[in-house]
Amino acid sequence: MDRMTAPPGATVRAVARITATPDGRGGTALPLLAGDGPIALRRTTHPGPAGAAQVTVVGAMAAPLGGDRLRIDVHVRTGARLRVTSAAATLSLPGHAPAPARYDLDLRVDDGGELEWLPEPVIAAAGSELHTATRVRLAGSARLLLREEQILGRSGEAPGRPTARLTVHHDDRPLFDQQTDHGPGAPGWDGPARLAGHRALGHCLLRDPALARQPPAAALLGEPPAEAVLLPLADATAVLLTATAPDGLLLRRALRHPLTSA
Repeated sequence: MDRMTAPPGATVRAVARITATPDGRGGTALPLLAGDGPIALRRTTHPGPAGAAQVTVVGAMAAPLGGDRLRIDVHVRTGARLRVTSAAATLSLPGHAPAPARYDLDLRVDDGGELEWLPEPVIAAAGSELHTATRVRLAGSARLLLREEQILGRSGEAPGRPTARLTVHHDDRPLFDQQTDHGPGAPGWDGPARLAGHRALGHCLLRDPALARQPPAAALLGEPPAEAVLLPLADATAVLLTATAPDGLLLRRALRHPLTSA
């Protein structure tokens, strides 16, 4: 649906799909690369090791707006290596529909597959409400590096309200489950126990079987005014780096660490 020709109050529903498989020559093929509506997918050059594929998500039109329903499904099969990035930040905007927008991500990595999910931040513009749900399913020796960042409001404006849920399962057992809710209407979101005046927050989650050989210790990181902490999870193969900062630039710096570098 084209925003320019759509009737007032119309919303968008779109699903994009990516499947990565070994190509039989030491590389990664993309037999399914299907964008939809505002979600355009482009195969781009991976800057890292040979054999890995990279897909960049490109916004084809303004989205998500209030009432929109967007979803991306990713399946990385055994032996494939995939990185997913985005060409720009995702801007959540208020729409004509009196309902929040929803953005769902379903990421599946089979035994022996590798996925790096490294999009640009989600910016919650004033008056917007966005519900994001990221569901990750890992099997066996699957490796995952996932980064999520939120920025509350554009420069000089009030924040919107982003709500995000991240669940990660390994071999059908819970590995990580977290929900955040910030912005106008969220209880205590800007208090000292939460953002304490910051307007950017994010995390990097790494699941790598190699971590079990030498699990990292918990550590306070980041340089003021940004704050960050590295937390090993109960599963010895996973670690979480979480941070808050006044803006997106300082947040990205706070999330840089040898363990969470792509």
